[in-house]
Amino acid sequence: MGLAIARTFGSKGYDVALIARNRAKLDDLVGRLTAEGVTAAAFPADVLDDDALTQALQDAAAHFGGIDVLEHSPAPSIGSLSLTSPSETDPSNVQGLIDLLFYSAITATRAVLPAMRAAGAGTLLYTNGGGSVDPLPMLGNVNAAQGALRNWVLNLHKELSGTGIQAAHVAIGVWIGAGGPPGVPTAEAEEIAPLYWDLHVQRDEAERVFTG
Repeated sequence: MGLAIARTFGSKGYDVALIARNRAKLDDLVGRLTAEGVTAAAFPADVLDDDALTQALQDAAAHFGGIDVLEHSPAPSIGSLSLTSPSETDPSNVQGLIDLLFYSAITATRAVLPAMRAAGAGTLLYTNGGGSVDPLPMLGNVNAAQGALRNWVLNLHKELSGTGIQAAHVAIGVWIGAGGPPGVPTAEAEEIAPLYWDLHVQRDEAERVFTG
């Protein structure tokens, strides 16, 4: 999904800064984007490390002369997820997801928002699961963290109205790519990525929900 979004903005002439933990994977993505004519650079950081994430964003801003668009989309490893229903959820089942999905969004936003406020322009986009809008009992702990992020982003959109800064939430209610669970709708990342560009250029919507 991140690569598809990078391609979408890169095809419009934007430079792309990629942040993730794995330097080798980042370098591979930079190479693929570069081969497609997109200017890209890697800034390795763990989004669970506030200082490292902040530094990576500062380094990206210094490298490219600023950050015009932030797209936040950390994804938990499916294999490492322990899913709980609402009634079975313990605080410990939610805390790690809150750290990954919600607190990292706050950290990333605080790193880039002051410069956007000074410029009177910028776009903040946050990717989430469809369960943030229509929760599923089997994802009780995951959806709780996703719901917290969605609430915060919608509120951020209201706060920033009229400042020239667009904040918006994207809820993806499909399995991305092949190999999803039986009965779950699927879509390719390239089908979803144009939503991000629409939110960036139209600048009046707080949310898009993709269900196929």
